Amino acid sequence: MTKTPQTARRRPAAQSAAIQDIRFYRANEKPYGAFSNLFKRPIEFEGTIYPTSEHAYQAGKALKPAVRQWILSAPTPALAAMAAHGLYVWDVVPNWAQIKFDRMRAVLRAKFDQHTDLRELLLSTGRSRLVEAGTVNNAVNRLWGEVDGKGENMLGVMLMELRTEYAKQRPASVPAAKKTAASKRTSAGPKAASKRVTAIA
Repeated sequence: MTKTPQTARRRPAAQSAAIQDIRFYRANEKPYGAFSNLFKRPIEFEGTIYPTSEHAYQAGKALKPAVRQWILSAPTPALAAMAAHGLYVWDVVPNWAQIKFDRMRAVLRAKFDQHTDLRELLLSTGRSRLVEAGTVNNAVNRLWGEVDGKGENMLGVMLMELRTEYAKQRPASVPAAKKTAASKRTSAGPKAASKRVTAIA
């Protein structure tokens, strides 16, 4: 009877050791704060330069061009989000609930396509589970991230999807055996030359 509980306790530990969580939330946290949409890095999206990916995402919520421009001009990404969340129903594009996830995926693609350093940071996380760890328990934080381990973590999921795509696009590395053979040939050349020079001298 004692063996079963011990096995059950060991199993989660093995799983957590295999796949590590990388949690991020505030844009100023290093190094993974760059995964936050509030991270200050401009992106070009749909022909417009946005100061952050949050601005680019939230601007798509506005039905009227004037309201979209108002969101774009928000001095901080947090204020852009607050402005968009405060829109009246008639100021929001009618199909926002259906298109918002596709828009976020497109915004993230633009962000990481346009900034090589951010793309390399994303790839450097390997197979770790990426989690936007919210601190305030509300519907938005539970949708895009997790609060106290609970939530859909859609931002983390989309980042991991994008990471998988980038990993597939990377050129296949040269097999270690070929690298070793090539390095031996390279290193043999100068040595042979030096022997000949010595013999002539």
